[in-house]
Amino acid sequence: MSPARSGSSPAERNPLDGFDYRPDESVGYLLRDTHRAFSKVLQARIAGEHVTMGMWYFLRALWEEEGVTQRELSRRIGMMESTTAPALALMERRGLVRRQRDAKDRRRSCVFLTKRGRALKDVLLPYAKEANRLALEGVAAADQATLRRILCQVRTSLERQLAGGDPAEER
Repeated sequence: MSPARSGSSPAERNPLDGFDYRPDESVGYLLRDTHRAFSKVLQARIAGEHVTMGMWYFLRALWEEEGVTQRELSRRIGMMESTTAPALALMERRGLVRRQRDAKDRRRSCVFLTKRGRALKDVLLPYAKEANRLALEGVAAADQATLRRILCQVRTSLERQLAGGDPAEER
């Protein structure tokens, strides 16, 4: 008899056993739902500044480092390059970024924030801080640290898998 059917406690069962893999047992599903809820809370706050969630990701990356190529920016935020060009064109029209041909390689465009795009950092980051505060309301500080550590570990495992490595090798 499998552990899932032998009367073992839920903590001892492998959630992948059996066919009734409920959404509340799936890390991926829980992360997706949590991300969607978090994004909705943040979007409701940044919308007043006429910034979409798509723009938010670009701005966040550019506040960390400007002058990167469109390709590198796409890679950093995990967006398809075919989606990046029109998104940046919209941000250019709204006066948030400017694209400039790379002096060393004219085929490449580098992306820079405008004064307005840079100034939005002081306006939008408090909204992100508030969304994080709301998300963690009622969660003990020690649990918050554990959550961050585990999420980083999960991300690292998945990235290693995508790169062709075996997460079990690190154990």
